[in-house]
Amino acid sequence: MNNPCIICVAITGSVPTKANNPAVPITVEEQIESTQEAFEAGASIAHCHVRNDDGTPTSDPEKFGRLMEGLQKHCPGMIVQLSTGGRSGAGQARGGMLPLAPDMASLSVGSNNFPTRVYENPPDLVAWLASEMIKYNVKPEIEAFDLSHIFQAKLMQDRGELQGTPYVQFVMGVKNAMPVDREVFDFYIRTVKRLFGEDAPWCAAGIGPNQIVVNEWAIAAGGHARTGLEDNMRLDRERLAPSNAALVARAVELCEKYERPVASWQQAREILGLPLEHA
Repeated sequence: MNNPCIICVAITGSVPTKANNPAVPITVEEQIESTQEAFEAGASIAHCHVRNDDGTPTSDPEKFGRLMEGLQKHCPGMIVQLSTGGRSGAGQARGGMLPLAPDMASLSVGSNNFPTRVYENPPDLVAWLASEMIKYNVKPEIEAFDLSHIFQAKLMQDRGELQGTPYVQFVMGVKNAMPVDREVFDFYIRTVKRLFGEDAPWCAAGIGPNQIVVNEWAIAAGGHARTGLEDNMRLDRERLAPSNAALVARAVELCEKYERPVASWQQAREILGLPLEHA
């Protein structure tokens, strides 16, 4: 197996705090520095959230703009993927940063349970976010928390609401949502290939201690991998992760184990159909 593996680093998220792990980057400046280290360690996609000064999540386009500018300067060529997730805002505010025209943005196409709340993605909001991504030439990453979300992405593609081949990410291990189950994981892969073609790229993310488990499954199966402090703040039970770069390094080691080269930013853009001139 020699197909390059794209490593996505989810640097901050909406939930982790410095009280959980001092390495979690909160300010825009901290996020830029942490992402640069992860980029140099092998990550080619940065999945980004932004925070208010008090550490609470926000969808503030101004903060996203400053983060994008810094990443483009210090991580030239890296794919910048902004989050439209529901923890950071409500309604169309979740897509207020899309006019910045990042390379990519996350898109959850259905609702599901989170540990203490319902993660609501109403059909009209999903359709609006997708239309904004087409308007500003932003490639969506379909965050699939459930099997139905993969089929919904296919329906949206058939209706012209998603352009090109969707990039589907399986999110496994969120409490009350899809657990980390190998038979389900393998069925997800077969479903993506059946609906979108044998060569359709896909990614997987595991939450908490399941991060390294799902990283290995994805890399061994020929997919792409997401890591980072948003999803997991520990190396093991005894040790906090000292940085996003340290978690990227673990994924790189798995690529070496399964004889897969780590995708450069140029290769990642080619695999995902993103233009080099955006770099």
